Amino acid sequence: MQLERPGARGSARTPGAAVGVTSADEAIAILYAAHWHPLVRLAWFLVHDQGTAEDVVQDAFIATHRNYDRIRDTGAAVAYLRRAVVNGARSVQRHDVVVRREAIAEAGRADAADRATAASAEAQALRHLGDGAMLAALRRLPDRQREVLVLRYFADWSEAAIADALGIAPGSVKAHAHRGLAALRARLEATE
Repeated sequence: MQLERPGARGSARTPGAAVGVTSADEAIAILYAAHWHPLVRLAWFLVHDQGTAEDVVQDAFIATHRNYDRIRDTGAAVAYLRRAVVNGARSVQRHDVVVRREAIAEAGRADAADRATAASAEAQALRHLGDGAMLAALRRLPDRQREVLVLRYFADWSEAAIADALGIAPGSVKAHAHRGLAALRARLEATE
């Protein structure tokens, strides 16, 4: 597998020479250096908790390392990581729904709300960077619309990359983005 060291001469981002990687450990180290922070940011927008986002990304890197021998090249490894992060975030969300339902059934709605864990300082800071109404409206969108909008406008992914990561057609990405933006616009206008 040919991977490029971040910022190395010859990488796709900087003109110069690509470095041949021979071990899974070295490949993962290079991918980690280049993609850890953007993947954590992506996961945070999907799960809304810094610690959970980091766990999701860590699990994605572990899965990539485990399946290293089946990955063809850098692009495939990055796509594999992105898909693993999106799928991991979905699993966390499904798990959270089940946990919340059990907590509500056990202790009642008010008691379960009191037990909700506080977000980390970094997550709180990120939440306050943008308009609170925008993030609140974004959280109320259906999962697929929220995922598409987060990947498109917060992570700045192409429609093709989103389609690949979510396992849907590029036309579906456009449709979800259009519907999601319309729903956001309507919700934000209603709050004004």
